[in-house]
Amino acid sequence: MIYSDEPFNGKTILITGGAGFIGSNLAFYFQRHYPDAKIVVLDLFRNNETFDNGNLKSFGHFKNLLGFTGEILCADLNDPTLWERLRGYGFDYIFHQAAISDTTMYDQTIMLQTNLNTFKYFIDLALERNIPLVYASSGATYGDAEAPQTVGREAPQNVYGFSKLMMDHLTRDTLKRYPDAKIVGLRYFNVYGPREFYKNKTASMVLQLGHQILAGKTPKLFTGSDTIRRDFIYIDDVIQANIKAANPRQSGIYNVGTGNARSFQEIADILQEQLGTDYGTDYIDNPYIGSYQFLTEADIAPSIEGLGYTPQVTLEEGIRRYLPEIKHLFQTEVKR
Repeated sequence: MIYSDEPFNGKTILITGGAGFIGSNLAFYFQRHYPDAKIVVLDLFRNNETFDNGNLKSFGHFKNLLGFTGEILCADLNDPTLWERLRGYGFDYIFHQAAISDTTMYDQTIMLQTNLNTFKYFIDLALERNIPLVYASSGATYGDAEAPQTVGREAPQNVYGFSKLMMDHLTRDTLKRYPDAKIVGLRYFNVYGPREFYKNKTASMVLQLGHQILAGKTPKLFTGSDTIRRDFIYIDDVIQANIKAANPRQSGIYNVGTGNARSFQEIADILQEQLGTDYGTDYIDNPYIGSYQFLTEADIAPSIEGLGYTPQVTLEEGIRRYLPEIKHLFQTEVKR
């Protein structure tokens, strides 16, 4: 589906984090709908380096880009030589999805250097060329703030959420000084859908529970999961928000969710219904009491007004669309 009348054909588009989940979906959206656009994917890609918590430093994976025909630039955002190279491309749009997104990584220095400090360069590049900059903020900026979560009422509980909030503050400051700039931060809530498999342990519960059920196992959930609710947003609606943010009615910070929280229990039940199984549910104690979000629900009224964004995919429909890939991954990546 084409989400905008913006003339992307003939333009040069930068997608950072383009070998990751959301970035790769964006890359294929442009390739499919705007064949005359020049698409440049920037990603660090994964290697064997891990953080102290054992998680990979980069989730970018070449398999997310199989079939991509644009240009790939493998680089680290913290490389000081990168910025002059980027200036040489003459970009018309920037979609900045790259970040350290691991909420359990507590190295504050590398998180803030990578997410916040390098963001300033993208702002400078967008201002220099007078082009739109759309970037990934996060629902993690809200922490345990009361639902519905509304821009301006943030309480991040980890350094990742803090780094994104500081990016948003930098955006607001920039827009005060340059009110005609097109800069939009998108606070993603719980995104799920194709090309998230290589996020490993941080992939959505839709994928993880789907693979448990396909393995013939009873899905495991925390006790009380019928009351633990999240705003689950399908990847197609996230792409819609990005495309509309490239030509916003009003620059600023916006939530990207459905505005309708659903429970983890509902995910397990929908998956079993669509897969034709009836394994019930195994409940385990929640070890994260005290630092756990029991309810996330996006206030999307400003997003509807400022971006023209309207979520279109229900949880039931999103799981139905996603199941073919969940099954394929189970056969080709999980069982092998």
